[in-house]
Amino acid sequence: MIDLMQQTKFQHIVEVLARSAKLDCPACGQASIVSRPFHIKHHCSNCHSLFKREDGFFVGAILANVVITELVILVIWFIGSVVMGFKYEVVLPALFVTALVFPLAFYHHSWSFWLGLDYAVESLPRVQS
Repeated sequence: MIDLMQQTKFQHIVEVLARSAKLDCPACGQASIVSRPFHIKHHCSNCHSLFKREDGFFVGAILANVVITELVILVIWFIGSVVMGFKYEVVLPALFVTALVFPLAFYHHSWSFWLGLDYAVESLPRVQS
């Protein structure tokens, strides 16, 4: 019975991560969390889960974006400099472009994964009608 409960929790977490990767509502998966580029909706149009939370809630999403960007930069440096043996002057432009482009490209996903983590831990509040 405990194995079944653990398997169900694992399946739930995988489902929430899949919804987050698709930028869908982590609660229902029926609506996008994005209203337009770089704007997160206030709430889900389907299940009314609240996306916009109190001030400071998304500091974790910003932190995740910064940390993942730094990890990607380190991986590119490692592959370019250590594995492939390119000179630092050759790798530096790729690192610079990555540092500028990746945080913008990962912006919505960092918010989505942060919402998904919050939903998996404690659920999302609903908008009062």
